[in-house]
Amino acid sequence: MSRGTLLTLRPGALAANARRARALAGDARVYAMVKANAYGHGTALALSAFSPHVDGFGVAVLDEARALRALGCSAPVMLLEGPFDADELDEAGALGLELVVHSAWQLALLAERHSTAPLVVWLKCDTGMHRIGLPPAACAGALSRLTMLPGVTVAGLMTHFACADERHDALSASQLSTLVALAEQHDLPFTAANSAALCRYPDSRGALVRPGIMLYGGSPQAGQSLAEQGLAVTQCLTARLIAINDIPAGDSVGYGASWTAQRPSRIGVVAIGYGDGYPRHAPAGTPVAVGGARTGLAGRVSMDMLTIDLTDLPAVKVGDEVELWGDTVSVDEVAAACGTISYELFCQVTARVERVVVRPDGTA
Repeated sequence: MSRGTLLTLRPGALAANARRARALAGDARVYAMVKANAYGHGTALALSAFSPHVDGFGVAVLDEARALRALGCSAPVMLLEGPFDADELDEAGALGLELVVHSAWQLALLAERHSTAPLVVWLKCDTGMHRIGLPPAACAGALSRLTMLPGVTVAGLMTHFACADERHDALSASQLSTLVALAEQHDLPFTAANSAALCRYPDSRGALVRPGIMLYGGSPQAGQSLAEQGLAVTQCLTARLIAINDIPAGDSVGYGASWTAQRPSRIGVVAIGYGDGYPRHAPAGTPVAVGGARTGLAGRVSMDMLTIDLTDLPAVKVGDEVELWGDTVSVDEVAAACGTISYELFCQVTARVERVVVRPDGTA
């Protein structure tokens, strides 16, 4: 029996989610976010699944753009953090990337370049996220500088929502209003919608939408399941039971003796841990499933193993498969139990977990 720790990936589900984004986008172009190795799903897999359904792609850094071009991607690619120095600026131009300019130092970098080769630029405006982007009052001057630079074409204005995925979102309307006013003032298109805004705020679609987490099977709206939003599960993380132990009431399990049996208990040991990317801080009770039946963690997660409560599942045996997240237990449930988000869980699965790609017909 092999260790059997698997991340099963479903390109058919990725494609279905891209089609859903495409349907929601209306007349707007769709750029699929594939940064961070396509949210842990694999850049090549995502490129293949998304390409028939989207207009372009978004990456954070130049290495990710290089990888797309090396895979044969000829579609538009947006570099979300823009270039960091003159060499990156030149390479970005050679790769035909659309650049996001978010700071005065990047404006200066563009002004100092010697080439007049064509560059397409999106100017990022900070409308309330307060991460990167020029203040609204500085955008007019920045646009004036950009339009005077040889070879530079301003594609439009950009912003990023801070709270679009939250149930009680009081900020997105203000952010969008600021951006739309600037775009109308300068007669430019805009891009604002991430996954949550694409699903919730039709007025935010603009000329171009930038879906990310919805493509990968994480819920873009708090409190709503994937099925309720017409989205599909794209991956399933599983591992095998390698031991089952009977312990008396009052005995503890795991490091720190943090979980104590309140009754005679049956404890299963699962071959996955934080060395595989499962979160160490997952508390007792974090849901898992065995044979479609739900149960929870018992005790702390170790590097290579974790323990689960099988007391109410007497038929479960060594060698059975345990779902950490996937079809029965959603990744968003696990993330909520751990005080994090699905993005982090997707991105932190390590290389020692075997990847298996399952085709729509169920074959690997």
